[in-house]
Amino acid sequence: MDPYESYEPPSAETRPITTRVLVGRTRPSAPAAKRRRGLGCSRVAIWIGILLLAYFFAPFRTNVLVLGVDRAIEGTAIGRSDTMILLGVQSFSGQVNMLSIPRDLWVAIPGFGESRINAAHSWGEGAQPGSGPRLAAATVQQNLGVSVGYYLRVRLEEFAGVVDALGGIDISLEAPAAGYPAGVHHLNGEQSLAFVRNRDGDDFFRQAHGQLFIVALAKTVINPLNWWRVPGALIEMAQAVDTNIPFWSWPRLLLALVRAVLFGAIDAVVLPREAVTPWITAGGAQVLLPNWDLILPITRDLFGVF
Repeated sequence: MDPYESYEPPSAETRPITTRVLVGRTRPSAPAAKRRRGLGCSRVAIWIGILLLAYFFAPFRTNVLVLGVDRAIEGTAIGRSDTMILLGVQSFSGQVNMLSIPRDLWVAIPGFGESRINAAHSWGEGAQPGSGPRLAAATVQQNLGVSVGYYLRVRLEEFAGVVDALGGIDISLEAPAAGYPAGVHHLNGEQSLAFVRNRDGDDFFRQAHGQLFIVALAKTVINPLNWWRVPGALIEMAQAVDTNIPFWSWPRLLLALVRAVLFGAIDAVVLPREAVTPWITAGGAQVLLPNWDLILPITRDLFGVF
């Protein structure tokens, strides 16, 4: 039997109908892969997190010279920096080291010769307005062997307004000082200024007073109950403080300072009396000769090697 005799063409009801014209490859294309939404955003968020961690916790040290200038010549910034405190801020560990520099320390001032270290600011400012802090930083760097990248200059007469804007500060004394008994004392701006300037005893006591003031100020600023006062304090600070610290460094330094205050990681150091020798110059000035064998190991330990 012929097999083709039983063949019947498919009817219209069973014939497949298509309107697609197949040209070239006839295999159907693979379905498009679904785009994974959110993956790109996740990567961006991860990179932003890494950059923020590197910014806030990079393992390097920032040294800042704090200068307290008192009673400058009218209309100028020419004045001796009777308060000189070197701050070393370590972002990774949150450690803040603080060293008070005796104002009568007899050192070589670059380009000017030998004098008290607090004269560097006055001489630099007198030679060229605005250069006083730079000369003071260069003097500290050259003599103490510490790299000083930044300065913070405070006009003490005007800083009392900052303290008042914060509602005052609480000074905690372990022993009687500056006419106050041991204990906690709430001081306004004028009282704080008198505390820092107090000359009872020798300059070593005065150095300790300056450190106590800085710690008390930091504790006041980070207290959430005082945050509503901070904008007013910043306005006052703009009139009393100038610095070469770039604005983008402030968040990192402030976070490290907050951590240091909260976790007690502030090491405030005053040079031992054995580190200097009282001496009278040919002109009759009473100064302190540095004992570098004792001073330099302290500065290296606190601020690293220049």
